[in-house]
Amino acid sequence: MNKTIWILLLIPFLAGATEPFWSATGHRVVGSVAEMHLSPKARKMIDKLLWGQSLAEAATFADDIKSEPAFRKFSPWHYVNLLPQGTYEEVADNADGDIVKGIDYCVSVLKDKSTSQADQAFYLKLLIHFIGDLHQPLHVGRAEDRGGNKIQLQWFDRGTNLHRLWDSNLIDDYGMSYMELSQNLPKWSKAKIREVQRGAVLDWVYEVRDVVNRIYDGVQSGDKLSYRYSSDWWPTVEDQLLRGGLRLAAVLNEIYD
Repeated sequence: MNKTIWILLLIPFLAGATEPFWSATGHRVVGSVAEMHLSPKARKMIDKLLWGQSLAEAATFADDIKSEPAFRKFSPWHYVNLLPQGTYEEVADNADGDIVKGIDYCVSVLKDKSTSQADQAFYLKLLIHFIGDLHQPLHVGRAEDRGGNKIQLQWFDRGTNLHRLWDSNLIDDYGMSYMELSQNLPKWSKAKIREVQRGAVLDWVYEVRDVVNRIYDGVQSGDKLSYRYSSDWWPTVEDQLLRGGLRLAAVLNEIYD
């Protein structure tokens, strides 16, 4: 096989080995769910900025550009490390930013009418991705194990680690496309949807931190996991995908309405 092709095939695995993120499928589910809940005005503005590209298609953009030197400054925007208890403000300030600052910055750019259309499109794609990232629990992980990267596990007799288990193994091994997953997620009432969409980014961060605390409590390095773990945690995966999509729609509707 051509050496260049081998390198291109390896890039996703190398990225996954260093930083946690939803798989392409997970991000596209978040985008697809958000698309279903956009207001007409927001949909019109987004279609114009993305030249008709769907939110699901745009959702992987921030991962696609990570290997480009010009965009590496955005890498810290994919996550935030928190203590098991305590506040965001207690965490040592990262001068390079984090997912909270990244989302806030993207929103500020999109609300600034003087920003160029090219920058609007760029930061819209980042925002779509980062709100998806926020709802992958290991993006609100712990610094000492690099968001679960250092917790080595066996998944169906294959080597993995805690963050990779959550960002790709659980979803990809479920065997559904992003469209199938989007259409088969739980159906929530309008009241439940409104409840989930309330709050600010930091409220969602603390909520995700509670989920990740349970995840950490449920495994030890070296554990051998398979069907039981998938069965126990799949409802949480679906819940996080739904919350990510609904909140992405709420943020976009607030920006463009």
